[in-house]
Amino acid sequence: MTDGTTRGTTSGSAGGTGGAERDSAPGGWRGWRAATEAALYGPGGFYHRPEGPAGHFRTSVHASPLFAAAVARLLCRVDEALGRPAALDFVDMAAGRGELVTGVLAALPDEVAARARGYAVEVAARPAGLDERITWLSAPPAGTTGLLFANEWLDNVPLEVAEVDHAGVARLVLVRQDGTERLGEPVAGAEAAWLARWWPLPPEEGLRAEIGLPRDTAWASAVGCVERGLAVAVDYAHTARARPPFGTLTGFREGRETAPVPDGSCDITAHVALDACAARGACTARDAEEARDGDTAPGACGALPDALLLSQRDALRALGLAGARPPLALASTDPQAYLRALASAGEAAELTAVGGLGDFGWLLQPVGIPHPLAPDPGRA
Repeated sequence: MTDGTTRGTTSGSAGGTGGAERDSAPGGWRGWRAATEAALYGPGGFYHRPEGPAGHFRTSVHASPLFAAAVARLLCRVDEALGRPAALDFVDMAAGRGELVTGVLAALPDEVAARARGYAVEVAARPAGLDERITWLSAPPAGTTGLLFANEWLDNVPLEVAEVDHAGVARLVLVRQDGTERLGEPVAGAEAAWLARWWPLPPEEGLRAEIGLPRDTAWASAVGCVERGLAVAVDYAHTARARPPFGTLTGFREGRETAPVPDGSCDITAHVALDACAARGACTARDAEEARDGDTAPGACGALPDALLLSQRDALRALGLAGARPPLALASTDPQAYLRALASAGEAAELTAVGGLGDFGWLLQPVGIPHPLAPDPGRA
């Protein structure tokens, strides 16, 4: 669950389904997808505001430089799996003001940093003073060889919300700019199929779901930009085993959780069905590998080849972030070192905390390489 102080960075939306009638209904009623798109990314939208995302919420990137250092270690593992290519890409999706890509490049060993190319993907304008080595883009570059990392991107890809009415029918939720809601037409077509597969709603009035189809599409598109390497999505998430019965749609303003009002004054977010994204991303990764091998007939995508879902706690621990307190004896022999180690341990503990950032989901999808976080007895 969101803790009221930690939230995602910016994003662009992605394609999917959306009826014209729900975007232009009389009285200013729109589906949540269209309303969120305008509120976050339209002219004067939330993610174009000068204070940037950090003015309203705090992510793992802002919590500690240890996060960027861990991602840098992951990039080094990808580099090793790729055979140390002449150019190694790091793509930071929903880059905010470039904090993560800047931290990752700074944390790389010199030999890797000399080959690294940093890309920041963001809808807002390039911030002044950003490292000139970082290329600023509005969409991820095609043909990426390296690591594409999406930290709290998918939760800001706009989507539709469904609610069960008194007759047990799942209907789209319409909203006005002031946040007032009413029910619209029954969910149909691809959106109904997605609900049936990934978030079935019992016929009980008031139950809600967020239809993650646009996020699946966005993630598949991002994975499709990776020619060889690894795509990672990190977000507040849930899976089919434990969908929230009333959804997760919420807002954030100035460090506080608030009602999601689509007027551009606050962030609007909902947790991510990462298992659905994983299935769609696996299809894309498999098709890319088959095409590279000369097989033009994509295979069936019922399984999740190599897709891995972990908690942030487990992922960061696999990357060497333990969060253990330093030995007390160090306080006597080297007090300054002890204080530094204690501060580092506190930051690591926050990044891996139960009930907090440690509960984030990590979706890791390799493309054409062995899994960089697969167990390896020879790796420390």
